[in-house]
Amino acid sequence: MKHSETVFLVDDEPALLKALGRLLKAEGFAVQAFDSAMKFLSAPHNNGAGCVLLDQSMPEMSGMELQQRLVQEDSALAVIFITGNGDIPMSVRAIKAGAVDFLTKPVKDKDLLAVIQTALEKSRTMLAERAEINQWKQRHAELSAREKEVLFHVVKGLPNKQIAANLGVVEQTIKVHRGRVMAKMGVESLAQLVLVAERLQLK
Repeated sequence: MKHSETVFLVDDEPALLKALGRLLKAEGFAVQAFDSAMKFLSAPHNNGAGCVLLDQSMPEMSGMELQQRLVQEDSALAVIFITGNGDIPMSVRAIKAGAVDFLTKPVKDKDLLAVIQTALEKSRTMLAERAEINQWKQRHAELSAREKEVLFHVVKGLPNKQIAANLGVVEQTIKVHRGRVMAKMGVESLAQLVLVAERLQLK
């Protein structure tokens, strides 16, 4: 089965890179292998879904440091650690920072493939959520200044009458603006509108 996502291998053990690459390619994955975190960072990556299978102990930059860089860059690549000398505090830090799993070498092929599928699903979900948020941001940007004011008051839970008083207009005008806001934002209920506003951090 051919997979559209890429699995990036980052490990300073050439034999392991070769073995993992052979396994994953046989399973239909697109694979890119790097023997250091720095080489991985300097290589071009597409913006699609994917995951990074990452060793912790590497020269120049550790796996944890690379994970931090990916978080700072807001990367949608899901991270899986596979290491020979990890400990519980290290694994806890990695998971808290968003890693899908923290595996200890040697790893059974079946277990590794299952974790990779979970990581790719997480990456796909992250990309879908970002696309949705970007769409809402675009819709919000297209609201008029008055519509943005009305939206701000609506998501604070104020009734139309109070919003009208605050903005110095009649209540019917607020109803009209509110209807336009909901139509332009593509939502069908007040609850949905509040949820979108929270996702956009408008509150």
